[in-house]
Amino acid sequence: MSEQTTPAHGGGLAALEARLREDLAWLELPAPAWVPPRFTENERVLDVAIVGAGMAGLAAAAELRMLGIDHIQLFDKAAAGHEGPWVSYARMNTLRSPKQLTGPALRFPALTFRAWYEAQFGRDQWDALNKIARTQWIDYLRWYRTVLALPVVNDTHIVQLRPREDGLLALDTRTSDGAQARTVLARHVVLATGREGLGGAYVPAVARHLPAHRHAHSSAAIDFDALRGRRVGIVGASASAFDNAATALEAGAARVDMFIRRSELPRINKLTGIGSPGLVHGFMHLPEQWKWRFLHYSAQSQTPPPRDSVLRVTRHANAHLHLGSPLTHAAALADELVVDTPKGRYPLDYLIFATGFHSEIDTRDEFATIAPHVRRWRDRFDPGAGLDNEELASSPDLDGRFAFQERVPGACPALARIHCFNHAASLSHGKVAGDIPAISDGAQRLARAIASMLFDADRESHYAALEAFDKAELVGDEWTDADAVSVIDES
Repeated sequence: MSEQTTPAHGGGLAALEARLREDLAWLELPAPAWVPPRFTENERVLDVAIVGAGMAGLAAAAELRMLGIDHIQLFDKAAAGHEGPWVSYARMNTLRSPKQLTGPALRFPALTFRAWYEAQFGRDQWDALNKIARTQWIDYLRWYRTVLALPVVNDTHIVQLRPREDGLLALDTRTSDGAQARTVLARHVVLATGREGLGGAYVPAVARHLPAHRHAHSSAAIDFDALRGRRVGIVGASASAFDNAATALEAGAARVDMFIRRSELPRINKLTGIGSPGLVHGFMHLPEQWKWRFLHYSAQSQTPPPRDSVLRVTRHANAHLHLGSPLTHAAALADELVVDTPKGRYPLDYLIFATGFHSEIDTRDEFATIAPHVRRWRDRFDPGAGLDNEELASSPDLDGRFAFQERVPGACPALARIHCFNHAASLSHGKVAGDIPAISDGAQRLARAIASMLFDADRESHYAALEAFDKAELVGDEWTDADAVSVIDES
């Protein structure tokens, strides 16, 4: 690649944005709009509504736009620029992914984080960069949204998603302050709802009777300043567990105890060992048993927390890791919590559960209308002895277009136009709907599938347009009909 296409110095965002515009123009992108507009109740129906404007939602919207599907709208409950976990419950200092991953760039070099970073800070600083700062990543996503002019409605909750008898999908929305309610109609809906996917935070039964003000899930808004001088317990050994432990320690917690079920921390991230385009594009075509085996093994092996995250905790003398110590009991006394493990009893002031998420769609009020009809893997697949996994079993059984499938055929045909583009898609499609490494591949797979469905749904209109098209390329004076010329009489 020439120096002209990879500048050694910043040049500023204005120059990068000009380059991006030129790249898109040379590729004739975005494609011209081609989806016939549809109106209902005197209102234009959205071609696609996207729930969630984090990285996955933005990438999906960008690719839909590239394909000429331009009447789309994204909805996010967060304020503008605060979508996703990056400035809410993500508490790591840097991303865990290597800096060179292209993320949501959709194969456009000028849309990568690297291009954005070098345009502002130069090549030398890029070379010196170890990992991407979490706050810089959200700054990059804010720029991504702006430079592509993606239409996001912020501070808006989806109250309910309802299939209608006319085949359209209704999204009942409400502003975050509750002041305004509106119903939006769409032909397709994409659920780009991140790590929580279709379910939510998983908290074990041991926490059921604890007072709300003394415990939280790691994805909750936690006032760490209020934990100064307090005894804090963390349940789990994930990256999130260490990030929350470190945040508590850095806020001045008197003591942090980490309760870890395993007798050793996992050390090897197994899936990175087979990361390749083959995995990205091949996983969805694997036989069902093999899909389950891959993800079950990965889950059993567990992903180790990053070394930096562990060292961020263990450098504190008042941090204590308890291995082989699952919680067996937790209770609230007058002015403290007490937790029990096989190795002892520990008094605490506050307890944080870094215990992941579940995908049980019937726990989400906004999906109450469709949840009874959604087919999950447990409804039709038995993994066999020794391979039980509730998280995998609760995953939706998606088709090749990320769309839900019916538990009872014919009971809810609209599911075919509701696309699950979040963590819950992993068992059906692989890790392409939420993680940085393959998010562009997932967005392109999704957008192409929706484009195909929209074209098929409007095939009569497209055929009528084919018949009606009458722009002549020849005007009639380009040739002479040989049979119309008089023949010379040679007799």
